[in-house]
Amino acid sequence: MTSQPDPAGYLLGVDVGNTKTHALVTDLNGQAAGFAEIGPGSYEVLGPEGYADALRTVTAAALSNAGVARSDIAGMGFGLAGYDWPSEAPIMEQGIESLGINAPYAYVNDVVIGLIAGAPAGWGVAVDAGTGNNVCGRNREGRTGRITGNGIRFGEFGGAGELVWRAMVEVTYAWSRRGPKTALTQVFMDYAEVADEAGLIEGLAMGRIHLSPSLAREVIATARDGDEVANHVIKWTARELGLNTVGVIRQLDLQHEAFDVVLIGSLFNAGDIYIVPLRQTIHEAAPGARLIHLNAPPVVGAVLLAAEAAKLDPGQIREPLIKSTESCLTQTVEEDLSP
Repeated sequence: MTSQPDPAGYLLGVDVGNTKTHALVTDLNGQAAGFAEIGPGSYEVLGPEGYADALRTVTAAALSNAGVARSDIAGMGFGLAGYDWPSEAPIMEQGIESLGINAPYAYVNDVVIGLIAGAPAGWGVAVDAGTGNNVCGRNREGRTGRITGNGIRFGEFGGAGELVWRAMVEVTYAWSRRGPKTALTQVFMDYAEVADEAGLIEGLAMGRIHLSPSLAREVIATARDGDEVANHVIKWTARELGLNTVGVIRQLDLQHEAFDVVLIGSLFNAGDIYIVPLRQTIHEAAPGARLIHLNAPPVVGAVLLAAEAAKLDPGQIREPLIKSTESCLTQTVEEDLSP
């Protein structure tokens, strides 16, 4: 049985992303003490030195806001966008160790901290569907599973970018009469500001027209208006993401378990039109899977990872951590908006 934590000391959690980076300092009881946000921190965006500099900047700001010294940190957890392969571990560790904090730490891909934040048990599968897609998981023993997260190049579909790519394929099918006509053709013509179907196809073929992942919203709207091809695109994409998820479930031998599948990313805002075929595909392999939306800030998962690194029981602090973090973030937003 895990003993109650010593009241002295603090935890540091950092969520390093491709567009924004969050750092959160809490006490050992899960009470938020300081928060900071900066722009992108991923080494894939900034390079190794830029990643390390971003990590130092956001950590220093969070510690300053909390009034906490580096020597007070008892454990650290990091969710790192761009950390995908063992060969990248030295880059991740050099950045973390440049903080100059003498405390145990753990680091994972940033999707995993979404899982830890969203699943009450701290294990299961996280499914990320934003611009791209990714699936990561871990079982109750801490063993991990994943896909590559490299999208179309490795046949991994499920995000907005892949959905729009599939819609483009259907539009070319319609142009060449390999498939039925679709209102998506007009949607893409309007976006590209071209006068006719031939101009759209030529622009796509010649690389003059690039379709934004943001067009996923228009594809979904077109499906809701009754376009059968658009509906097929959404169901196909959702099923592919479900197959990605099933692959990770099989890696972790979770087919006969009851566990949470944490849904992360803007594409899930589409609702049942996307989630129902996704759920059906997952349940074909793992009927005990429970699909839940991530309702806690991912940086919460980084703090829970820090608790694990400090040999504390994350379950003891999870609920107060979520509540105090939401309160802290609300206060931060209000201060930012104040004149």
